[in-house]
Amino acid sequence: NGNAGFQQVLERLESDPVCQRLSLKSFLILPFQRITRLKLLLQNILKRTRPGSVEEVQATQAYDALEKLIKDCNENVQRMKSTEELIYLSQKIEFECKIFPLISQSRRLVKCGELTALDFNNLSPKWKVTTRPIYLHLFNDRLLLSRPKE
Repeated sequence: NGNAGFQQVLERLESDPVCQRLSLKSFLILPFQRITRLKLLLQNILKRTRPGSVEEVQATQAYDALEKLIKDCNENVQRMKSTEELIYLSQKIEFECKIFPLISQSRRLVKCGELTALDFNNLSPKWKVTTRPIYLHLFNDRLLLSRPKE
């Protein structure tokens, strides 16, 4: 989005009749769709092969290899999504001092959300309760509390 030249070239390419008005995203997702279609094809082949035959053994081996490939692809997609979340979060959070690098290969965001902190002022004769929002960011190896910048 930040590179105007890239955006112009991308728009020109996507409007080309050869691309059939498909976006870059659809071209990037096509290999994953093909892999899942191959899995369905192999399942149908396995249903129609004679049990105990050489063809069944080969189709089973191909199916197992494809299952492993799909699992690896899904794990890599999840890892990339996690890294994108960390990058987005690191752009939003401003540390007064860098305590630890937020973006790491092994770190992933498990849960995040807004909480309400209660402050009790017991200096006054009446108990006064004030609230302020804080954010909880639970990573697989750290817990980070943050507050909105005032």
